[in-house]
Amino acid sequence: MYTYQYPRAALTTDAIVFVREKNSTFVLLIERGREPFKNKWALPGGFIEMDETLEQACIRELEEETGLKVEKITQFKTYDAIDRDPRHRTISVVHSVELKEKEPVKGSDDAAHAAWFPIDDLPELGFDHQQILNEFFELSS
Repeated sequence: MYTYQYPRAALTTDAIVFVREKNSTFVLLIERGREPFKNKWALPGGFIEMDETLEQACIRELEEETGLKVEKITQFKTYDAIDRDPRHRTISVVHSVELKEKEPVKGSDDAAHAAWFPIDDLPELGFDHQQILNEFFELSS
């Protein structure tokens, strides 16, 4: 394996999965089972593998952490704040998908739990995920 003389940023994907109902919009979150932000809620997501596209990584991470399978997910925006992840320099490419109804979900892999939350009553979120959701729903409303 080749190692670089200069540090490289890590690349992740995060998924905004949402459902619009009569009077509210719900978003799928996972409760983190590991540090950083253990026991805080966050968007499903994680690190890409070397043999997959960003979309494939996002779909895989979503299924691994929530049990939810989707066929397609759309790229929304890239987040690259230098201190967005306390472990190291991490850049996340956020994707989104709107479902017709809330599907059953269950936390697995490194997610302790998975659940649907109304966007106007979210728990405290880890990383910059509150900012991501704010920007996404401001643009899509």
